Amino acid sequence: GSLGGGSNCRGPGSAPGGQLCVWAVVGSGELDALVKKDKVVVFLKGTPEQPQCGFSNAVVQILRLHGVRDYAAYNVLDDPELRQGIKDYSNWPTIPQVYLNGEFVGGCDILLQMHQNGDLVEELKKLGIHSALLDEKKDQDSK
Repeated sequence: GSLGGGSNCRGPGSAPGGQLCVWAVVGSGELDALVKKDKVVVFLKGTPEQPQCGFSNAVVQILRLHGVRDYAAYNVLDDPELRQGIKDYSNWPTIPQVYLNGEFVGGCDILLQMHQNGDLVEELKKLGIHSALLDEKKDQDSK
């Protein structure tokens, strides 16, 4: 059966039947393609629907606050090689990891900081993604 939502891999290596893909060998070239394939890419423990750690959950919640629904999410718990490979690729020791437009942004703490200081709204705008928080702010301003 399919795991609801857009967390299934698209592209090379995705298995039929809605399974999350498992990469046999994760080379930096493949990771390069993965992080550049979508505007927003996250590597999580678990899935956006069922995050398996608090930090992954925080990243999912922050993206949800901004109304970012269309992003690629990869579950590193399904694939130890992916889990290690992405840490080597980014030179960042922990999961979750967030990429915007192919650029490594950071983990939960950095995304939270960007969310709090308004940088995330600006970064999303550069990608042509309109943050839902802008609409809420407009509502508050008009009251």
